[in-house]
Amino acid sequence: MKNWAAFAPLAALGVLVIVSAFLLLRGGERELFSAGSIGRAAPAYALEAMGGGDPVLAETRAGRAYVINLFASWCGPCRAEHPQLMALQARGVEIVGVAYKDKPENAARFLNELGNPFAAVGLDPEGRFGLELGVVGVPETFVIGPGGEVRAVHRGPLTDRDVRDVITPALLAD
Repeated sequence: MKNWAAFAPLAALGVLVIVSAFLLLRGGERELFSAGSIGRAAPAYALEAMGGGDPVLAETRAGRAYVINLFASWCGPCRAEHPQLMALQARGVEIVGVAYKDKPENAARFLNELGNPFAAVGLDPEGRFGLELGVVGVPETFVIGPGGEVRAVHRGPLTDRDVRDVITPALLAD
């Protein structure tokens, strides 16, 4: 009986690992949360522009589809997805970058190092705009339709497959 008691903490840890893995890998809730954003109006925004100048405004992009990408210099997955954003820009996709909970000088250094795929970069130092969009964490990418509606949401770093299967169809939808 004493031998069993010695293994009880290890067994409890094993059960905790199995339950945690199940909850993390099932993905259903994340998909539901993303799907709940689709079709709703994107929040209006007037963000301070990185580097100064005119604010980054939603109304500037009215009438055309575009992408909003929330990123941060401290975000490793943001660095991993950056080539996808550069490729989208090279294809002529308009992307608005939002430096989420980041210092402007750090975001600028990040973009100087990796390249700047954004038509404009707005600052969201306290994450308020991100909350309005429904951001869970960075990176997150939103496709906004010509009427200002959210057409697609991708949470996490973009891959070739995500661009092909989620972002591009949402940009081209009528």
